[in-house]
Amino acid sequence: MTSTTALTAEQRTAAQRLLAAEHDRRPTTPVRELIGDSDIDAAYAVQAAIIEEKIATAGQRVVGRKIGLTSPSVQRQFGVYRPDFGVLLDDMVLADRADAPLGRFLQPRVEAEVAFVLGSDLAAGSTPADVLRATEFVLPALEIVDSRIENWDIRITDTVADNASSGAVVLGTAPKRLDDLDLAGLGMSLEHAGEPVSTGVGAACLGSPAIAVAWLAQEVARRGNPLRAGEIVLAGAWGPMVPVTGPGTYLGRFESIGEVRVRFTDAAAEGNS
Repeated sequence: MTSTTALTAEQRTAAQRLLAAEHDRRPTTPVRELIGDSDIDAAYAVQAAIIEEKIATAGQRVVGRKIGLTSPSVQRQFGVYRPDFGVLLDDMVLADRADAPLGRFLQPRVEAEVAFVLGSDLAAGSTPADVLRATEFVLPALEIVDSRIENWDIRITDTVADNASSGAVVLGTAPKRLDDLDLAGLGMSLEHAGEPVSTGVGAACLGSPAIAVAWLAQEVARRGNPLRAGEIVLAGAWGPMVPVTGPGTYLGRFESIGEVRVRFTDAAAEGNS
């Protein structure tokens, strides 16, 4: 992780603003005003400092990574046409059928994707075949994406600095081995109130979720923090993300993989009531 002492004054201010926005439940203006709209390394330095602060002050621990902006439909939603990645902390992981208090989030949206649970490390230069060999199993997942930036007014450096707009992840509980699964060809439906609100296929995720994880393995390894056995990797959305406008249940159905659901409630987040 990047030490906060290595940050520029602008990067340190960006990290402080994003941490304050999350703590106060009040979105901030875009941090690209501070770090520019194209310096990806500066944005990842801010992200790393935020994660470092949470580990140091709240005792959180890293359990995996997430890939964002993999689906063309999601890229078009934000005008950002390259993938990014963030870090999953232990308190971000929810079980299937969990209640998610709306007060925990600022501007939540939901997207359906598959989580890879790694059985072995992945080094720089890993191929999609290496990813398939290294994966112990996959789980259906719902990512609750969230932005600390006002009105989701983001560019690539905003979302990278903001931990790839991470909120939480809901994991299914029925693991599936990858043997004989053609992830790229499988379909997905995300339902709310019994009606489909987003559909897609695995191929929407950079051609295949395995390709997306191979991309991530390369990116994090060259930044000195490679993927390790036991980590959870959210490989990216299979279809458009959907705004959460109030209490209700969202159900993700994945062909040949299974289902996962989350129920948003009016309850305030613990410590923020």
